[in-house]
Amino acid sequence: MSDLERICSVDDVPADTTFLFRVAGDDEDEREAILVRTDGDIRGWLNYCMHLTDIKIDKGSGATMRNGELICENHGAYFEADTGYCNYGPCEGAVLDDLDITVDGDHVFLSDDDYSFVGRGGVEKDPADRSSSSNVEF
Repeated sequence: MSDLERICSVDDVPADTTFLFRVAGDDEDEREAILVRTDGDIRGWLNYCMHLTDIKIDKGSGATMRNGELICENHGAYFEADTGYCNYGPCEGAVLDDLDITVDGDHVFLSDDDYSFVGRGGVEKDPADRSSSSNVEF
Protein backbone atom coordinates (compact mmCIF):
# COMPACT_ATOMS: atom_id res chain seq x y z
CA MET A 1 0.00 0.00 0.00
CA SER A 2 2.83 2.39 0.75
CA ASP A 3 6.31 3.05 -0.49
CA LEU A 4 8.04 5.23 2.07
CA GLU A 5 5.75 7.55 3.98
CA ARG A 6 7.39 9.91 6.48
CA ILE A 7 6.02 9.56 10.01
CA CYS A 8 8.31 11.87 11.96
CA SER A 9 11.93 12.74 12.65
CA VAL A 10 14.08 10.39 14.69
CA ASP A 11 14.28 13.06 17.41
CA ASP A 12 10.48 12.98 17.79
CA VAL A 13 10.60 9.39 19.09
CA PRO A 14 11.15 9.60 22.86
CA ALA A 15 13.70 7.40 24.61
CA ASP A 16 11.49 6.44 27.55
CA THR A 17 7.97 6.12 26.11
CA THR A 18 6.23 5.87 22.73
CA PHE A 19 5.29 8.03 19.75
CA LEU A 20 1.61 7.66 18.75
CA PHE A 21 0.39 7.84 15.14
CA ARG A 22 -2.38 6.54 12.86
CA VAL A 23 -2.37 4.13 9.95
CA ALA A 24 -5.05 2.74 7.65
CA GLY A 25 -5.19 -0.76 6.24
CA ASP A 26 -6.78 -2.11 3.08
CA ASP A 27 -10.20 -1.81 4.75
CA GLU A 28 -9.48 1.94 5.19
CA ASP A 29 -10.24 1.76 8.93
CA GLU A 30 -7.86 3.89 10.95
CA ARG A 31 -5.79 2.14 13.59
CA GLU A 32 -3.39 3.51 16.14
CA ALA A 33 0.27 2.57 16.05
CA ILE A 34 3.31 3.37 18.14
CA LEU A 35 7.01 3.88 17.59
CA VAL A 36 9.44 2.85 20.30
CA ARG A 37 13.20 3.20 20.62
CA THR A 38 15.17 0.05 21.22
CA ASP A 39 18.93 -0.42 21.43
CA GLY A 40 19.97 1.75 18.50
CA ASP A 41 16.79 1.10 16.51
CA ILE A 42 13.17 2.21 16.21
CA ARG A 43 10.37 -0.36 16.03
CA GLY A 44 6.71 0.05 15.07
CA TRP A 45 3.74 -1.80 16.61
CA LEU A 46 -0.03 -1.57 16.38
CA ASN A 47 -1.27 0.08 19.56
CA TYR A 48 -3.22 -2.62 21.35
CA CYS A 49 -2.64 -5.27 23.96
CA MET A 50 -2.81 -8.84 22.73
CA HIS A 51 -4.87 -9.86 25.78
CA LEU A 52 -7.88 -7.72 24.83
CA THR A 53 -7.33 -5.90 21.57
CA ASP A 54 -9.64 -3.01 22.42
CA ILE A 55 -7.18 -1.93 25.14
CA LYS A 56 -4.49 0.51 24.04
CA ILE A 57 -0.91 0.31 25.24
CA ASP A 58 -0.41 4.05 24.61
CA LYS A 59 -3.57 5.80 25.76
CA GLY A 60 -2.49 9.14 24.28
CA SER A 61 0.28 10.33 26.56
CA GLY A 62 2.92 7.68 25.86
CA ALA A 63 3.10 4.08 27.01
CA THR A 64 4.76 3.12 30.25
CA MET A 65 8.15 1.51 29.67
CA ARG A 66 10.51 -0.18 32.07
CA ASN A 67 13.81 -1.94 31.33
CA GLY A 68 13.19 -2.12 27.58
CA GLU A 69 9.62 -3.37 27.93
CA LEU A 70 6.26 -1.84 27.04
CA ILE A 71 3.73 -2.28 29.82
CA CYS A 72 -0.02 -2.64 29.40
CA GLU A 73 -1.28 -0.79 32.46
CA ASN A 74 -4.68 -2.47 32.25
CA HIS A 75 -3.49 -6.07 32.41
CA GLY A 76 0.06 -5.85 33.67
CA ALA A 77 1.40 -7.49 30.52
CA TYR A 78 5.05 -6.83 29.62
CA PHE A 79 6.09 -6.74 25.95
CA GLU A 80 9.71 -6.67 24.85
CA ALA A 81 10.06 -3.37 22.95
CA ASP A 82 12.42 -4.84 20.35
CA THR A 83 10.51 -8.07 19.55
CA GLY A 84 6.93 -7.38 20.74
CA TYR A 85 7.00 -10.68 22.64
CA CYS A 86 4.88 -10.78 25.81
CA ASN A 87 7.03 -12.32 28.52
CA TYR A 88 4.67 -11.71 31.45
CA GLY A 89 0.94 -11.30 31.95
CA PRO A 90 -2.34 -12.79 30.76
CA CYS A 91 -1.22 -12.94 27.12
CA GLU A 92 2.23 -14.41 27.83
CA GLY A 93 3.72 -15.86 24.65
CA ALA A 94 1.74 -13.56 22.33
CA VAL A 95 3.50 -11.05 20.06
CA LEU A 96 2.43 -7.50 19.20
CA ASP A 97 1.49 -6.88 15.56
CA ASP A 98 4.44 -5.14 13.95
CA LEU A 99 4.69 -2.48 11.28
CA ASP A 100 7.55 -2.21 8.83
CA ILE A 101 9.51 0.91 9.70
CA THR A 102 12.52 2.36 7.88
CA VAL A 103 14.90 4.88 9.40
CA ASP A 104 16.73 6.91 6.77
CA GLY A 105 18.99 9.64 8.06
CA ASP A 106 17.03 11.73 10.55
CA HIS A 107 13.59 10.52 9.45
CA VAL A 108 11.31 7.61 10.31
CA PHE A 109 9.19 6.19 7.49
CA LEU A 110 6.34 3.71 7.28
CA SER A 111 7.40 1.10 4.73
CA ASP A 112 4.67 -1.47 5.37
CA ASP A 113 2.79 -2.72 2.30
CA ASP A 114 -0.34 -3.41 4.38
CA TYR A 115 -0.76 0.10 5.84
CA SER A 116 -0.58 3.73 4.84
CA PHE A 117 0.31 6.64 7.11
CA VAL A 118 -2.67 8.79 8.14
CA GLY A 119 -1.23 11.22 10.68
CA ARG A 120 0.23 11.86 14.10
CA GLY A 121 -1.66 11.25 17.33
CA GLY A 122 -4.50 8.93 18.20
CA VAL A 123 -7.77 8.15 16.49
CA GLU A 124 -10.21 10.88 17.45
CA LYS A 125 -13.44 9.86 19.05
CA ASP A 126 -16.82 11.48 18.57
CA PRO A 127 -17.18 14.09 21.36
CA ALA A 128 -20.88 13.19 21.59
CA ASP A 129 -20.00 9.56 22.42
CA ARG A 130 -20.96 9.06 26.06
CA SER A 131 -20.08 5.37 26.24
CA SER A 132 -17.80 4.24 29.04
CA SER A 133 -14.10 3.96 28.41
CA SER A 134 -13.61 2.02 31.64
CA ASN A 135 -11.89 -1.31 31.41
CA VAL A 136 -13.56 -2.61 34.56
CA GLU A 137 -16.03 -5.37 33.86
CA PHE A 138 -19.02 -6.05 36.09
